[in-house]
Amino acid sequence: MEPKINLLTRRSFLDRSFKAGIAVAFSTLVDIPFVMKRALAEGNIGLNGKKVLFIWLRGANDALNSVIPVMDSSYLPSRPTIGIPKDPAGDAFYTATGTAFDPTVYADSAGALRTSAQATYSYGSAVPLGNGFAGIHPSLKFLAPVYNAGDLALVHRVAYPKQSRSHFDSQRYWENGNPNNNLSNDGIFYRTIMESGLANSSPLTGITIQSSLPLILRGSAAAMTNLTDPNRYDLLGIPNTTNGNLKAFSYLNAANGVPLPDKKNREMLELQYENMSKTLNLFAGINFTEAGNTFQDSSKTDGDTAWVPPAGTGGDSSKGYFLFPTSNDKNGGWRRPDNSTTATKYVVDPNQQSFFNNLKAAALVLNKTDAIIAGTELGGFDTHQNEGQLNGQHPNLNRTIGWSLYALRKYFSQYADRATWQNIVVVTLSEFGRTTIENSDQGTDHAEATAMFLAGGGIKGLNKASSPTGIFNCGGAGDPASLPWQPGGSGTMFGVSNRYLKRNTDYRSVFGEIIRKHLGATQNQLNRIIPGYADLNEKLLAGGSSGIDGTTIRGEVGIL
Repeated sequence: MEPKINLLTRRSFLDRSFKAGIAVAFSTLVDIPFVMKRALAEGNIGLNGKKVLFIWLRGANDALNSVIPVMDSSYLPSRPTIGIPKDPAGDAFYTATGTAFDPTVYADSAGALRTSAQATYSYGSAVPLGNGFAGIHPSLKFLAPVYNAGDLALVHRVAYPKQSRSHFDSQRYWENGNPNNNLSNDGIFYRTIMESGLANSSPLTGITIQSSLPLILRGSAAAMTNLTDPNRYDLLGIPNTTNGNLKAFSYLNAANGVPLPDKKNREMLELQYENMSKTLNLFAGINFTEAGNTFQDSSKTDGDTAWVPPAGTGGDSSKGYFLFPTSNDKNGGWRRPDNSTTATKYVVDPNQQSFFNNLKAAALVLNKTDAIIAGTELGGFDTHQNEGQLNGQHPNLNRTIGWSLYALRKYFSQYADRATWQNIVVVTLSEFGRTTIENSDQGTDHAEATAMFLAGGGIKGLNKASSPTGIFNCGGAGDPASLPWQPGGSGTMFGVSNRYLKRNTDYRSVFGEIIRKHLGATQNQLNRIIPGYADLNEKLLAGGSSGIDGTTIRGEVGIL
């Protein structure tokens, strides 16, 4: 393990000869040596062991077909081909409150109880969430144990003032934390890491595993890391072989030893070389390969006791499905013990194998290094055509979301090293929701409010920390009394332009809770990370009538 940088404490720093500039240093944390920044930084970001893993749902998730207002009388009539029906047992199935959900025991369309021998996704109705109003798409069935443990919060009706319906613009606003500001070129999580004081003085603080570094981790004063393929290339783009690494290290050492004039021998340059070298060493110690993907469920998943891992996968026959389905043989129970295959035992769409490679890599980095924030992205949510009802494009994406959160909970519980499930928050982003009424192509178009999925051991979900529910802003106990879900043709689903789901929570309030309550930022830091917190018109903390567009919002939801 690489030795940690010896960071000065605030007290030792103040005892030295920098007292004259201390006020300015505290206010900017810019024009001072990097090793001093942690000493001056407020809060506990990066010091309390708390971490974040984010998943971008790019294209705009149809939240109304993920987290479903099943008791709203206008839901099914608005979606005659893609709407998810109620269970044949009737309304009583959904109006019982305070209960967990278990899709393995619900009756199928013929009235027979579903058994473990049936297909993984055989239940054909909205699954009750126990808040007396809402259900979840049956393709999200693997969220059941996460939800039931109180480790999942489903926050509906999330958006921002003056919502843009441009993918490009809205994704930018979610990432820069400044809605309708195209000039803000640094991201929420970039600013979070800068406020930690660890940027450029710690070899790895923020990382994404995807095609390119997203704006949410991008900024001008520090370089975050993006890997397109951790199995093939290292940080410098050199093939990740022994000889490739040796060449990289030789180059770095030689370059770092070249004497430079004092005016050019900047600390930034020296730290860049040091951080590159240490990052290469960190990644060299992580097994990103397919052979290393032997992470399995602790018990037989989905009651599939007949399944055993195929030969050559490195699996344990006493355990359940592989957590990261990166090949057909690791995708649920697809490969049966007699070497036959059955698509009914896939846990996710086989087309998502590359996504799970990226998700696995992000989880490994958080678990094996001191990285604070890691993320990746899942595309395909722009469902204008043939969205699908129980099967198809959107249900397949739902399955990926559900299995991802299920698998991450198992991974950080069973294989914890530097990250535990208790210290992780997983959060999804999506730039907007989709129209309440389906279009003529059996799809949905760009709209306003969407839903966020938040998971982790510290989440205040069902029956945890006095929370009676794990679903918020979709009817029942999860709605504030002043902002209930209004059913019907002139209600919440039609609250904007008579066709869009209306927001009651700003996405920045959800991020704000994560950054302050979980990562450990102070309120002053949060005001700098998300400028809207410092604007009394925005109402991001306590809620009220937005001074931007007059919409009443609830402020922070209380999910941590």
